[in-house]
Amino acid sequence: MPATRALVLQYGASPVTVQRAMRQLVALGLVDSRPGVGTFVRAARAARAADYGWQTAALGTPRGSSVLSSTQRAPAPDAIGLHSGYPARDLLPDRMVRAAIGRAARTETALTRAPAAGIPELQAWFASELSAHAPAGVGAVTARDVIVTAGSQSGLSSVFGSLVGVGRPLLIESPTYWGANLAARQIGVQLVPVPTTPVGPDPDDVERAFQLSGARAFYAQPTFANPTGGQWSVERGREILEVVRRHGAFLIEDDWAHDLAIDADPRPLAALDDEGHVVYLRSLTKSVSPSLRVAAVIARGPARDRVVAERAAESMYVSGLLQAAALDVVTQAGWRGHLRRVRDELRERRDLLMHGLRQHVPAAHVESIPVGGLNLWARLPDGTDVDLLARACETRGVILAPGAEWFPAEPSGPYVRLSFCGEAPERFEEACRVMGVALASVN
Repeated sequence: MPATRALVLQYGASPVTVQRAMRQLVALGLVDSRPGVGTFVRAARAARAADYGWQTAALGTPRGSSVLSSTQRAPAPDAIGLHSGYPARDLLPDRMVRAAIGRAARTETALTRAPAAGIPELQAWFASELSAHAPAGVGAVTARDVIVTAGSQSGLSSVFGSLVGVGRPLLIESPTYWGANLAARQIGVQLVPVPTTPVGPDPDDVERAFQLSGARAFYAQPTFANPTGGQWSVERGREILEVVRRHGAFLIEDDWAHDLAIDADPRPLAALDDEGHVVYLRSLTKSVSPSLRVAAVIARGPARDRVVAERAAESMYVSGLLQAAALDVVTQAGWRGHLRRVRDELRERRDLLMHGLRQHVPAAHVESIPVGGLNLWARLPDGTDVDLLARACETRGVILAPGAEWFPAEPSGPYVRLSFCGEAPERFEEACRVMGVALASVN
C-alpha cells in the first residue's frame, strides 16, 4: 500500500500531518514520491568532486572582494556576537511591524507594481522628515526629490554608479562604513581616503583631497558614523559643506543611524542645502526591521534623474508591499515612543560594554564614547594581529569584527569594532573577559 496510508495505520497520525511530513522529506531530497505508485526512500548517490576550474578563466579578476564581511557571519547558537551591525529583536518594534505587514497585505499594494521612485506617500514622509530639520530660508525638500531604494546598500551602489562612475575618484572618510568601501570597489570607483576623527575630518584635508584628486564627490557619515559613533559639530559640517560647494562637488551624506541616537540628536547636513550639492541617504532597515529593507536617496536636479535611471535599470522598483509596511510603522502613534525606549536601551548597553572593556581589556582604547549608532571602535596595542585575536576569541565563543574592513586603504592601526546592539547584553562582561584573555595570548 502507499507509504502515506501505511504510516496512518501504523502510527495513528492524521493524514494531514503525515502528508505534511512527507512533503518535507521530499523537499529535503530524502524520498521520491511517484503518483499512482508510492513513496520510496531515495537511493544514496556517491559524492563526486566537481571541477570548476574552467570558471577561473571565464570570470577573470574580480572587481571587488568575493568574501563576506566579518559582520555578516552567522555565529554558533551559544556564541556571544559582538560583530553584527543589526539590532537584536528586543530593540525592534516587533508588534508594530507584524501588524503593519498584515495590513499592507490586505491593500492593493500587495498586487500592484510600485512606481520606480517609490510610492508617493512614503516619498512624502521622507521629504517631510528631512524638511523638519531645515532652517528658515532654506527651500523645502519635495516628495519628487525622494527615490525609495531597497536598503541603503542598494542606494549607495546607485549613487556611486550614477554620480561618480567607473574609474573616477571619490573622496571617502577613513575609517568609514565597510559597505561603502565594498560598493565603490564593486563599481570600479577610485577611492581617495580622507582621515577622519569622531568629530569629523579636517576641512583643510578635504580641500587638499579635492584639489589633488580632481574628485567631484565626497562620501561621509556626519551623524553617528560607522564605526566610531561620532558626530560632526555644526561648525565642522558647515565648513565642509562650503568646501564641497566651492569645488562644485557632491557631498553624499549617509544618515544610516538617524533613528539610533543616544546622547545627541541627528543634524542632517542635507537640511542646510537647497542647491543640490548634498545627496542624502536615510535607511529604515536598522530601526524598523532587517526584513523591511527600505531606504531613500534624496537628490535634486539632474542628479536625481540619473539616480532614478540607475535604480530602474538595476531593480526596476522596490516592493510596494514592503514600502507600505514601512510607512505604516513610522506613522503609527507608538513609533516615537519606541525610539525613546531604544535610545535608553542603547545607552545602557553601550555603557555595559564600556564597563566590561575597562575591567577586562584595559589595553583596548576607545577614543570617543559614541553619541549614537550601535558600535564601539576600539584601538588595540600596536603590533596586535587582529585577525589572530579574532580567531582566538572565536575558539572561546566570542565573535569580533576586525577593523581592517572599515579602512578604504591600509588600516592606520589595529582596531576592532564591537557591537552593543546584539543579543544577551548580560553576557557582555563575559565576552570582555574572554577578549582580555585572548589578547594576552596573542601579544
